[in-house]
Amino acid sequence: MPSDAKILIVDDHEDTLYALESALAPLGYRLSRATSGDEALKQVLRGQVGLLLLDVRMPGVSGLDVVRYMRRLEQTQHIPVILLTGFGTDHELTSTAFGLGVADLIMKPIDPWALRTKVRYLYDGYRRQLALEEEIRELRALVKDHGEAHDRPVRPALPHPDTRVPLQRAEGARGGSLEQDRT
Repeated sequence: MPSDAKILIVDDHEDTLYALESALAPLGYRLSRATSGDEALKQVLRGQVGLLLLDVRMPGVSGLDVVRYMRRLEQTQHIPVILLTGFGTDHELTSTAFGLGVADLIMKPIDPWALRTKVRYLYDGYRRQLALEEEIRELRALVKDHGEAHDRPVRPALPHPDTRVPLQRAEGARGGSLEQDRT
């Protein structure tokens, strides 16, 4: 994920989008908006989304449908999602949301301080995870290159010594110099 990854805010009500943007503005992150599940999916699939704030109930493609689709694709399955609902939570919604791997389910109206805290934690954690994954890929490439270098035959820097040249030793115990052929 590039450093210019954005937080995508998705809601079908303009006033809610404005309130969420106002609450998150102090964090200084790049924000983007969508007013439908279809539009949200298009932006997510284009890449550069580091966190999704997503309304559960929208006309057409619901927030849960967006998450279901995202979780099936490798490129989007680990993007953190915070679901927002103004209709209250029930056991079925909670179970479905967390079963899909949603990071949090928040009731509207939203406490701006709590939202900023959760967003900062999830967004920064996701960026750190991606940075570590990139570092692992780079290290694996180095190890692979290093291993391939050792698999190639090594040419000696100097010619191989001639084995027919006799070894000479220092004076031995008998007082003379000894010569010994290597065979």
